[in-house]
Amino acid sequence: MTEKALDVVVVGSCMTDLVSQAPRLPKAGETIHGHKFFIGFGGKGANQCIQAARLGVKTAMICKVGKDFFGNNYIQNFKDNEVLTDFVSQTSDEATGAASIIVNKEGENAIVIVAGANMLLGKEELQEALPAIRRAKVLLCQLEINPQTSLQALQMAREHKVKTVFNPAPAISDLDCNFYTVSDVFCCNESEAELLTGCSVADVEDAHRAAQELQKRGCSAVIITLGSQGCVVLKAQESKSIHVPAAAVTAVDTTGAGDSFIGALAFYMADQPAMPLEEMARRANQVAGVSVRAVGTQTSFPSKRNLPAELF
Repeated sequence: MTEKALDVVVVGSCMTDLVSQAPRLPKAGETIHGHKFFIGFGGKGANQCIQAARLGVKTAMICKVGKDFFGNNYIQNFKDNEVLTDFVSQTSDEATGAASIIVNKEGENAIVIVAGANMLLGKEELQEALPAIRRAKVLLCQLEINPQTSLQALQMAREHKVKTVFNPAPAISDLDCNFYTVSDVFCCNESEAELLTGCSVADVEDAHRAAQELQKRGCSAVIITLGSQGCVVLKAQESKSIHVPAAAVTAVDTTGAGDSFIGALAFYMADQPAMPLEEMARRANQVAGVSVRAVGTQTSFPSKRNLPAELF
C-alpha cells in the first residue's frame, strides 16, 4: 500500500487523553470535584491525521507509541479510522504519551502532557517512512515530538516537492528559523503567534500584523486561528491578509478544535489543491465549528457523512 499515492502524511504525536469534566478549572493547589471522567485518543499529530482521514483522503501516520495497553489501543484506533499504520512503531523504552485534560462547564480546558514515546521518534523512523513521505500530496507536522524530527520531515517533504503544513504547537520561543522557510502553510493560533512574534494578538487587527511578521521570516503562507473570531489568512506573495470569520456556535468542549481545523485544511490542500487558501480556511472553520459541539477530542471530529454536502 505504501507504493500507492497518499494524500496526507502526518509526522507527529499520539497521546492518550485522560479527561475530567468539572464546573470550573481548579486554582493552584486546589482540589475540586468533577462530575465525569473518560479516556480518549489524542495528540496533535494523530488528531489532525484522524480528522483528515474522516473527511475522505488517504492518510498515513508516522509516530511512536509504547509497547503497552495504550499503544496497542492507539494502533487499533488508527486502523478503525482507515489510517495507514505501516510507520507506527512501538518501543519498550517509554510509555505511550498521555495528556491530562480538565474541561469546565463553558467548554474551556487546561491540559498537561507527558510526551513519553513521542520523543523517541527520530531520523531512523523518518528514513523508513520515506516511501510514504515522497508519495504524499501534503505533509503535516507539529511540535509534540522532538522539534528536529519535525524539521527533518518537512525538509524531506520539500525535497520531494510535497506541500508542507507546519503547526508550531505547543509553541516554543526559540523556534529554529528553518521551520519558516520549509513551511508552505504556517498555521498557529493567537497565543502561539504571540509567543513567536513577541507581539500581543488579541484581535483580528493584531493577527494581521502578526501574520505579516511571520511571513517575513520565510513562510509561503500564514494562517492564524482566532477561535470564535475565525482566522486570518496571508497568502504567498501577498502583502495584505484576509479575515475569514467563523459562524457562531455554542461550544460544549473546545478540546482539539485547532487540530480539527488543521486536519480539515490538510484535507482540502490534498483534495482541492486549486481552491483559494482563504476558502479552504473558511471550510475548515466550519468543520472545526462542528467539533466543538460535542465532548471529547477525536470523538467530536465529524466525518464527511455528518457534514453539509456543499463543503465537498
